[in-house]
Amino acid sequence: MNIPEEVTIIEVGPRDGLQNEKNQVPTEAKVAFIKALKNAGIKEMELTSFVSPKWVPQMSDAKDVIEAGLDSDRNFVLAPNRKGIDRIYDTDVKHVAVFVGVSSSFNKKNINKTTEESMNELQPIIKELKEKGYFVRACISTSFYCPYEGKIDPVDTVALCSQFVEFGVDELSVADTVGMANPLESYELFDRLHNNLGDKVLLTGHFHDTRGMALANIYACLQAGITRFDSSSGGLGGCPFSPGATGNVATEDVVFMLEQMGIRTGISLTGIAEAVDIINPHISRPIGTESSHD
Repeated sequence: MNIPEEVTIIEVGPRDGLQNEKNQVPTEAKVAFIKALKNAGIKEMELTSFVSPKWVPQMSDAKDVIEAGLDSDRNFVLAPNRKGIDRIYDTDVKHVAVFVGVSSSFNKKNINKTTEESMNELQPIIKELKEKGYFVRACISTSFYCPYEGKIDPVDTVALCSQFVEFGVDELSVADTVGMANPLESYELFDRLHNNLGDKVLLTGHFHDTRGMALANIYACLQAGITRFDSSSGGLGGCPFSPGATGNVATEDVVFMLEQMGIRTGISLTGIAEAVDIINPHISRPIGTESSHD
């Protein structure tokens, strides 16, 4: 059995977990949440995003969150377009996330561009970022299924990932956006990505727990050689353009499973529970961490 000794968790709760939250979460609560997650041992995190405050008001305090949350660790800020990238340049951020959907229908619903249009726009931006010394993470949405187009051909996902590698990105976060992937599909896609691209780019699995299969999919990815996974403390998050999709897989569940298997994460479950306790009063969907304590 091919199981790694150590796994890296990329915490996406402060950005992906909160961006679609109905309640406006106070900036000080976001900052306290981020600091508690870092105290729990999180070394890589999505802090926030530079998106239109009109469309995503939750992220309107992005600059304040960045100023309070930046440190020497790998802190990502999502910037979906040229406007966002230009705002990045006015900060001390050095780790940038961009995104595109394999499904053009999903991409159009999300950012009003086809997948091809998005890639044409991103190519010069990524080149520019790399020339300026930035770490670039590409988030690949609808890698398995799309709420509008159904099952995605793995060939299309691999082709898009390969295109991003040609553009020079440092990491691919490959997402089961609607939470419909099963462990066999997860193993087969990530095995193909690992064999084709694993020596050129960091590969990260991003799973939603819509049908309770996220942990099983992560286990399958471990066997395919994947050692990086996105997760969200408390299972925060969801996708407004993916009807019925629930939140990201919970960080505490992933850490518990991995540590029980003897795989090091460097993350304290008690610390994650304390972070969730900070953010819980500010969100519309109560979350529990009953299994999150050491």
